[in-house]
Amino acid sequence: MIAVEQWTGEEALLLRSVMRASVREFAERLGISPRTVSNWQKNRTSVCRPQMAQILDTALSQCTPGEQEAFRLRLAALQGEPVPSAASAAERPAPCTVVSHKFLPVYLGELSTPLYAAGTPSEPGPGGLEQRTLPAGHRSAQSSTVHVYACGVAVVHLEEHQRVESLTELAVWRYRTYLKEPAWVGEWMTHLLMQHTEGREVAKPSLIPQYVLSAYELRDHSWTGSGLDTALQLLATPSVLVNRQDPANVVPLGPGVEDAKFRDGWAHPEAVTFDGGVSRGVVGWSGVAYHPRPEERALTMSQVVALELDVQALWALSSHILHMIEDGQDPVMPTAYGWRFLRSAYFRLTTARPTETAQHRVMREAILATSELPDRLRAAQDALRDSNP
Repeated sequence: MIAVEQWTGEEALLLRSVMRASVREFAERLGISPRTVSNWQKNRTSVCRPQMAQILDTALSQCTPGEQEAFRLRLAALQGEPVPSAASAAERPAPCTVVSHKFLPVYLGELSTPLYAAGTPSEPGPGGLEQRTLPAGHRSAQSSTVHVYACGVAVVHLEEHQRVESLTELAVWRYRTYLKEPAWVGEWMTHLLMQHTEGREVAKPSLIPQYVLSAYELRDHSWTGSGLDTALQLLATPSVLVNRQDPANVVPLGPGVEDAKFRDGWAHPEAVTFDGGVSRGVVGWSGVAYHPRPEERALTMSQVVALELDVQALWALSSHILHMIEDGQDPVMPTAYGWRFLRSAYFRLTTARPTETAQHRVMREAILATSELPDRLRAAQDALRDSNP
């Protein structure tokens, strides 16, 4: 346990920063007035009263190990004390092994019917969507699968194992492969449709995914405490490590950028963290990063993948409906996949199940919050209800 000899406004605000809480959130967790937090910001040298110091000691003891480690290191820096070399080593760029999961959704509509009929039945995911799978012949992925949904969407899932010297190297690989994967998916979907529709020609442009979403499983690494937290943040939001001004030639931002992120304990303000028992995860707009531990009660990466498959399928479906509205068309869907289908999917994804663990719930809520899928489902549902009451 970290001992704070004297709590002042400076130490209190330091605790708020490692907890990544707003003024109001921090005040609620401590059971104090937001005005007190604001006063600390105005007078950082003010000494806290014994009762307040006890509240802060309790809040610090309830922090995660990563947050406590970050607080210890930043407090040492604040007081001008040397940081132990072992802790410093854990907060630097280092080699690691990452399992990359890429999701590329395509809206097929009626074209999905022959593919769905040819696919192998698969267990429905958290969204309860009926799906079947077909192989995808990706040239370098350890596993590549096409998940064909009965609602008219296909999601291509690529699993690739990468051993890298730094997270910047992984970020560059990610964005450079993003340039190639959508076109490859378009070609593979065309191949599948030609194979299962007796050679009938298919319009290729509509089969190219509009985006790629990634989920990373961090495996072999040397990070601990706040270093691990920073690594997961960078995995979930890799854009801070690269220069993307020229999309055709993504390059590292420059030497020392990743070092500075680890040294400062960087965290994206819009990323959402979740825990899976002793495991840790971070969700950002562009992806998920998760570090599972082998303990029996921890979440597995397969649970994260199963949720993302359904989320991306529903994202593609709702986007198709909303794009029809933007183009001035009345959105029309088969009765089985109209607004009632979207309402059911929304309910299944946003409602906790009796058998669902707390770890699974916070992961699900984090992914839904950052994807903004619930809002899109409601908008698409309203549009379909207005057009097809």
